[in-house]
Amino acid sequence: MNNKELVAAAIFQITQEQLTKEEILNLLETPKFANHGDVAFPVFSLAKLYRKAPQKIAEELVQAIDEGPFEKVNAVGSYVNFYMDKQMVSSNVLSQVLKEGSHFGDSQVGNNENVTVDMSSPNIAKPISMGHLRSTVIGNSISLIMEKIGYCSIRINHLGDWGTQFGKLIVAYREWGTEEKVRQEPINELLRLYVKFHEEAENDSRLEDEARAWFKRLEEDDPAAINLWEWFRSASLTEFDKIYNMLEVTFDSTNGEAFYNDKMDEVITLLEEKNLLKEDKGAEIVDLSAYDLNPAMIRKSDGATLYITRDLAAALYRKRNYHFAKSLYVVGNEQSIHFKQLKAVLKELGFEWSDDMVHIAFGLITQGGKKLSTRKGKIVLLEEVLNEATAAALAQINEKNPDLPNKEEVAHQVGVGAVIFHDLKNDRLNTFDFELEEVVRFEGETGPYVQYTYARAMTLLRKAQFSIDSAANYALADEDSWEMIKLIQSYPEIVLQAAEQYEPSVLAKHSIRLAQAFNRYYAHTKILAADPYRESRLALVFAAATILKESLRLLGVHAPSQM
Repeated sequence: MNNKELVAAAIFQITQEQLTKEEILNLLETPKFANHGDVAFPVFSLAKLYRKAPQKIAEELVQAIDEGPFEKVNAVGSYVNFYMDKQMVSSNVLSQVLKEGSHFGDSQVGNNENVTVDMSSPNIAKPISMGHLRSTVIGNSISLIMEKIGYCSIRINHLGDWGTQFGKLIVAYREWGTEEKVRQEPINELLRLYVKFHEEAENDSRLEDEARAWFKRLEEDDPAAINLWEWFRSASLTEFDKIYNMLEVTFDSTNGEAFYNDKMDEVITLLEEKNLLKEDKGAEIVDLSAYDLNPAMIRKSDGATLYITRDLAAALYRKRNYHFAKSLYVVGNEQSIHFKQLKAVLKELGFEWSDDMVHIAFGLITQGGKKLSTRKGKIVLLEEVLNEATAAALAQINEKNPDLPNKEEVAHQVGVGAVIFHDLKNDRLNTFDFELEEVVRFEGETGPYVQYTYARAMTLLRKAQFSIDSAANYALADEDSWEMIKLIQSYPEIVLQAAEQYEPSVLAKHSIRLAQAFNRYYAHTKILAADPYRESRLALVFAAATILKESLRLLGVHAPSQM
């Protein structure tokens, strides 16, 4: 049990007829100042029940509470403050972490049920930019966190691999492209051709007609069109994989928009059977006024389907094939209306499981307060940013620890990890500024700072030749270690909070607080001093390092043991 659960149990023994344990837990607070105790219980809720002044109730509670796991319990005004027995709590916490290791904080909340995570989703024939970073790393971290609490995560890269742009790309390739150039630099060459098409089309309307004709051929499974499309898709995926390998992100499915081409007719049929389709200026819509939403357009007047038609087909496919308990969509905040409409249409179709679909929205990355772009107005390529971050990390390693073994590998882990951590430490709904120099610093609230703290802890443990003694009773009662003990103890709660809120920043911020607490402890305490508490102090270092490493793993970041 954590501190609040211990306090709730003690209060419940006295007030069980008035409040449940859950009600007590919800009332408990963490005092802002350590000298006010570890847990505080406001007694206002008992004033009406006991028909007494809150101060009087607080005093009576203090008298009735058994010392048990507490060093001290006192009444201050309308609050009862609990000071935990540091020796007992630290012994329990350290024993559990040393026994469970990286599995500390695991749970079976998910009961091995499936969670689909729709994430990343770049467009074929276009480079992966910094704009794709958030969906990719937030989605990956959430997948890992959900696995930590007992779910099976299914990562889906819903590629943008269909649409009229492919007609344009085919025309551009046939007009100005060569196979050799595309094979040399697939993404850059395809993007160049796509841009050239638009430039030329401004003065040549014939090109737009040809593009429509080629896309029609693509929709009709014309072999020449399909062969080019498949080649563009395959070449793009090969390039994408280079970046995904840098981030160490993998997918269970790369079924994109094209995969649902033959699955939309069923959606139309289901809507017709339920009499949900209405005609509006030649188009077909679903009225969603009951949900206070604009109509969902299902089919245009020319018969073409839209994103929502494909997403309806995708939702049906995923439910049938993955039997998900939750279906998560890690997509920018600007798509919030789309997902409200998607869920509403599924609800109208009678699919109650639409309640299990969650849009995990996020804000933008900016630079100097503006949307990310280079001086030429072009997109900022994610690969370039990751390479620059790695180079910056290597420069710092060369300065601080030039003899470090495998320093290129460590620099990669630190540089890429810095970019990921910086994204995930921010509340996902917030827009935040990206400055590479700040992101890769070894000081401050950064990924490298947390990684460096872990490496420092591991160096200390190696120097002390610490090994876990399963028969030992590791316990500490000093104030300096208590802050770390409380942070370690709260870790399972932090993991659950991050999962419930789909918010990796909860974990990232906790890892920063733990790293800061460790560094204060390291500065103020003679950890290796030869006294009876030496092994307990080292056990505390080991426990902190274990939590830091596991936190970084759940964020998709490595923890080098030397830096």
